[in-house]
Amino acid sequence: MNVILYIIIFIMGSVFGSFLTLATYRIPLNEDITHKHSYCPKCNHKLSFLDMVPILSYLFIGGKCRYCKAKISPRYFIIEILCGISFVLLAIMLSVNVYILNINTILNFILGALYIVFLFLIAGIDKEHHYIDKRVLVYGIIVIFLYLIYEFIYNTVFNINRVIIYFVIIMIVLIINTFEIKKKGKDSYAINIILLCIIMALFNYETITIISIAMTLIIVAINKIINSISKKKENAQLPIAFYLCISNCIVMFLTNIILSIK
Repeated sequence: MNVILYIIIFIMGSVFGSFLTLATYRIPLNEDITHKHSYCPKCNHKLSFLDMVPILSYLFIGGKCRYCKAKISPRYFIIEILCGISFVLLAIMLSVNVYILNINTILNFILGALYIVFLFLIAGIDKEHHYIDKRVLVYGIIVIFLYLIYEFIYNTVFNINRVIIYFVIIMIVLIINTFEIKKKGKDSYAINIILLCIIMALFNYETITIISIAMTLIIVAINKIINSISKKKENAQLPIAFYLCISNCIVMFLTNIILSIK
């Protein structure tokens, strides 16, 4: 029965992954992500249900639009698979078992899934457009707020002082960002990175967040060394938020799965 449950969780994750590919494309364009019908970005033809089945549609239509035959980026296929795998890893991390499911485990899984969606959105948009969307950060703060309510109810060692300190920091950072917007006319990428790290720390605690930051710095350093050796011209801005989200996912899963096995 557990195998069936984990298959269902994978399918659910891949469905979210399909939605995320749509969201990461539309959010930077300020398009509606909930009511507007899915369409091919090349020919604008509305997609049918058979065109939108996660993973399978991409395989069956050969990675091409059925209407204009334009090639579909493999990132859609990859994100759907990765999101499905991430949901399964989350279930393993939380020791989800069909025989001992309870409200605590279900809520923990839902909040974890919402956090994964947040990381995928930040990573996807930053990878393609090299910026952090403020609306996605607000979504992340809402997820953290819900998670803290859950922690307050179910965690007997909930540290309210820690939460207050972080929210004071968030308010200070937002005030600084407001001045930056007035001064430069746009969001500060560095300040948004700080907000992203605070959200990660509130959800994962400091140790996992620090390791994630360290891994990101290593990736950035390796990237610069490779570019230097190959004499490749660097982009004006590295997708640091993308590296940070990927690192956070990897560290979060590995750390918690290892601890749950012990």
